[in-house]
Amino acid sequence: MTAPEADLTGWTPTPFTGGGFTHDVYRKGQGPGVVLIPEIPGIHPAVLGLGNHLVDNGFTVAIPSLFGTPGKAITPGYAASTLARVCVTREFTAFATNAQRPVTAFLRALARDLNEQTPGKGVGVIGQCFTGGFALAAAVDDAVLAPVLSQPSVPLSLTPKQRRDAGLSEVELGVVADRAANEGLCAIGLRFSEDWMAPRERFGTLKARLGEAFEVIEIDSSPGNPHGISRLAHSVLTDQVREVEGHPTYAARKRVVEFLTERLAP
Repeated sequence: MTAPEADLTGWTPTPFTGGGFTHDVYRKGQGPGVVLIPEIPGIHPAVLGLGNHLVDNGFTVAIPSLFGTPGKAITPGYAASTLARVCVTREFTAFATNAQRPVTAFLRALARDLNEQTPGKGVGVIGQCFTGGFALAAAVDDAVLAPVLSQPSVPLSLTPKQRRDAGLSEVELGVVADRAANEGLCAIGLRFSEDWMAPRERFGTLKARLGEAFEVIEIDSSPGNPHGISRLAHSVLTDQVREVEGHPTYAARKRVVEFLTERLAP
């Protein structure tokens, strides 16, 4: 069994400008808004599968095309070349610690725009892999009520300091922590237990700062785990999802939908 995939059918692209950047944004659905930030190498078929699942569960989904070719399937060469390009792009500052990444200004503007156009109390933001931490940085804006960090991998974890880094600046994290303490903001983080790209130390930092407001979903990918999940498993909500009752990735995706519904329903 493989992860659910989809093509661009029904998705409408429109250029959006915010924070000094312009990107096409693919939109679909009705209901409360969710910004779905793609993972490397871009809006690939499994990202669209996740987007369609959210639409089917009653959300308006906006997917910004930050890199890659929308709809193109993943190949090793495509993923590697995209990663090489984004790692040296100022918009993402892939290696920097305690960094306010320029792309997050664009995402906050997009979240505000989506909030104005959709029902509900606010919007959700899902970041994945390279963009995982961007979801929490977007929650600096009051429009964001439900950030979801799936396998957050920036800054790229080459040193102990990078592994401990929360993936956003101290100023941004302070604002988010204040919102968690005083406004009831909550976030979800997801990772596989053996995933070095989304290090456990990063989740430890976020848990220490956000406390009970940060819900951690860690899926066992150690050798001999009961579901046969590879120790190389990485993409919790896309490539690794198996639509089988009792499978931990299926349960994790269900919990994300439940979280978004709880936080955003009018």
